[in-house]
Amino acid sequence: MHLVPDKEFDREPGLKELLSGVDPAGLHRIIDALLDGDVRLVDAAGGFVLGAEQTPPGAQRRPLCIDIEPIGYLESSDAGRIGAVGRLIELLLKSSHRYQMASRLHLEAVQADYEKLQRKHRALQASEARLRELTEHLEQRVQEQVHVIEDSQRQLYQAEKLASVGQLAAGIAHEINNPIGFIRSNLETAQQYVRQIESFARMLKQGVALEQAWRREDMDFLLEDFQTLVQENIDGADRVARIVSDLKEFSNVDQGDDELADINRLIETVTNVAASQIQQKADVSLQLGSLPPTRCNPGHLGQVFLNMLQNSAQAMGDKRGKITLVSEAAGDTITVRIIDDGKGIPPEQLSRIFDPFFTTQDVGQGTGLGLTVSRDIIAAHGGSLDVESRPGEGTAFTIRLPVKR
Repeated sequence: MHLVPDKEFDREPGLKELLSGVDPAGLHRIIDALLDGDVRLVDAAGGFVLGAEQTPPGAQRRPLCIDIEPIGYLESSDAGRIGAVGRLIELLLKSSHRYQMASRLHLEAVQADYEKLQRKHRALQASEARLRELTEHLEQRVQEQVHVIEDSQRQLYQAEKLASVGQLAAGIAHEINNPIGFIRSNLETAQQYVRQIESFARMLKQGVALEQAWRREDMDFLLEDFQTLVQENIDGADRVARIVSDLKEFSNVDQGDDELADINRLIETVTNVAASQIQQKADVSLQLGSLPPTRCNPGHLGQVFLNMLQNSAQAMGDKRGKITLVSEAAGDTITVRIIDDGKGIPPEQLSRIFDPFFTTQDVGQGTGLGLTVSRDIIAAHGGSLDVESRPGEGTAFTIRLPVKR
């Protein structure tokens, strides 16, 4: 398996790399519409990125930064608007940088953990082969080693399942595309408004009365709507930042140390990250009570909540349903219930759902390890995982965790 180089996630990308997912011709048209005269984007070394081949006459240079040092420059002779347009480009670059950094960090963490377990698994297999050659009086030791190997295999399958979290990236991309879409739409409207302003200015230069020109171009509406467009773009950029923040927080699945965590915040993060997958099947309702912080492994508990949500969504079948997550604290125990109104589990299968590799899904749609891994994680935290289900009415999973400080 190819691993991402050390600290690949926090390297400083160049301007061209951050703009790799953006249509250069479209971006050029938008910038060109917002600024008078030729415009030009260059990287930190002065290399051409888009726009005019040469620096426009009398152009001002506006640095583009995502941290401290500029990664490129915007060149334009429009001194009045170059600052605002440069800030808009920086917002786009920062969102792209955060998303790429979170993606690389998650990939590096999962791949490193996967490789480590692969090596351990191969070592244990070799050890098993040697133990099989021992005499019969060593059979007990062989069986103990087999149990160790089985536990290691389960960890390996868990790592493989964690790797599948990368599939959430497509859903996250869809969630990011929504605000990016209306930001781009707003910019197109802003482009039209710029043309109206230019037309208004031409009429004034041609001697048309101010009031007549103002009414003809409907400047009252233009000014009011322009402010709304700008605010919507700011809200959209903030939404992208929140999505990236949730993804980055959820991606820390390989942390080994326990820490004080807010279970409610963990549930909200997982729900946000999985929203693009879950919302196609069911509406999610959060009824979260006041919980004390507890010492736990947030990454592992996050995987449990993700498994529960995915199972509940799959239980809907062809109909759209509802998933409710309820949290409450009583004494030194935190209780989280995941309730769905799906098709339920038949009684003859209910006792087997925590068995490794047992699944009620069609072939190729599940490994049968999600609930097994979830139960083991909850048990490792000193808690319990129980299930109640009625065919045709739905299923409720109850997680109980002791409060640890």
